[in-house]
Amino acid sequence: MSFFDQFPVQAYNHLDLLANQVVEGFIIGLHKSPFHGFSVEFAEHRLYNPGESTKDIDWKVYARTDKLFSKKFEEETNLRCQLVIDASSSMFFPDIKLKSGFTLNKFVFSALGAACLMNVLRRQRDAFGLSVFDEGLRIHTHAKSSTGHYQLLLSHLDG
Repeated sequence: MSFFDQFPVQAYNHLDLLANQVVEGFIIGLHKSPFHGFSVEFAEHRLYNPGESTKDIDWKVYARTDKLFSKKFEEETNLRCQLVIDASSSMFFPDIKLKSGFTLNKFVFSALGAACLMNVLRRQRDAFGLSVFDEGLRIHTHAKSSTGHYQLLLSHLDG
């Protein structure tokens, strides 16, 4: 029985994580992007400047006002998150023995927190990676959003 069987990460499925800052990415997602382009999320009208492409002109507004306005849309992207955990000897203190037989310390608590964040990010289709270090880098994975990657990272945290 693993630690994650004892404390199921899915119990925290009600949590959502939205970026407070603008993020860049190439997959359409939940977070606002610094780029403006075509999207379902309309941002604003702005005056048309001669020489710009005519494809963004709002012809309905032109018909009502006799002025050329361009439509501006808000592009959305996915968040990429790299979780970093310290695995130095100080993280294995204090050793608190639980009734279930597991030992709780700062590292286990960090691993549980990272697993919860990965679960939230996976449900939102955001990419996540994991880095674990002590004197050197022990584990480093690139950010992905697949279920297989999620399971692999859980096994790294459980081991």
